[in-house]
Amino acid sequence: MVNNVAPAVVSILVEKKSGDVQKNTFSFEDFLFTPEEDSNQDSEADQELVQVAAGTGFIVSEDGYVVTNRHVAESVDAVYTVITNEDVEYNATIVDIDPFFDIAVLKIDGENLPTVTFGDSDGIQVGQTVIAIGNALSQYQNTVTKGVISGIDRRISAYDRFNGSEVIEGAIQTDAAINPGNSGGPLINLFGEVIGMNTAVSSNGQGLGFAIPINEVKSAMEGIKKEGRIVRPWLGVHYIQLSAEYAKENSLPVEEGALITASEGVEAVVADGPAAKAGLQKDDIVTKVDSKILNEENTLSKVIRSYLPGDTVILSIIRSEQTLELSVTLEEYAADE
Repeated sequence: MVNNVAPAVVSILVEKKSGDVQKNTFSFEDFLFTPEEDSNQDSEADQELVQVAAGTGFIVSEDGYVVTNRHVAESVDAVYTVITNEDVEYNATIVDIDPFFDIAVLKIDGENLPTVTFGDSDGIQVGQTVIAIGNALSQYQNTVTKGVISGIDRRISAYDRFNGSEVIEGAIQTDAAINPGNSGGPLINLFGEVIGMNTAVSSNGQGLGFAIPINEVKSAMEGIKKEGRIVRPWLGVHYIQLSAEYAKENSLPVEEGALITASEGVEAVVADGPAAKAGLQKDDIVTKVDSKILNEENTLSKVIRSYLPGDTVILSIIRSEQTLELSVTLEEYAADE
């Protein structure tokens, strides 16, 4: 089982010019004093490549598409090298980066490459056995760890010291050991099918790792193959997913749904976005998308991601204790939105 997957699991090295790395960490003295030489002339030492990160990925197509975590491969000025378990090295380029998930797609030049087999993350169950494969601690290639699925549909805040924190919804929780460098590796079931991509490990305790459901990776790859980019639907709102406690504290008429609200620097309804065009307003509470009831497990963003740009959905909303229905045509998310 593991032997069938391992050939498609790769290490990813991230390198930058040493001068670029140094420029990213300049001191206060560097800011005050200008060196005598022309600052536009890089020395040979500044042009040397130094490794700044490493992670894991896996090959998903025979012609060389590789998926990994966004936090492994998101720097446009870095040089990426993919190394197979047979120590064959390939130069890699970034194809696209997912705007909502910790997913990046790379491309290497190859033919008849070994690939993983996708499973179905919608069918996983708590308690089932899983195996994580990866480049543990960025040193030990194809390290295998075994565990179980401890939870599904987890909402976590993942922290990256370079990029800050981000929220990941719908994550798979597992006690299979996930280590630094394991990021981007496959989480497989006992049939050797990939059901998740390892993405984060808790710093608060052992036996607490998380993976992105493989169906999100499959969706990303469908966009790559059809459009040449990752395609995600966009509603254009900022919201708080309601809980019974929050609803009680704020005297809201319902305990479940999505409260459209602003936050610091973020407007409640994006101007000229799909929701704005349909008439959605600040303080509206969205209770259903089509027939899908919104709750803490079935969040607004999760439900919207199940559609495609161009799809029209009916939002059931509560506005000033009145129930309304709005028809919204979803648009494609753009990086500047």
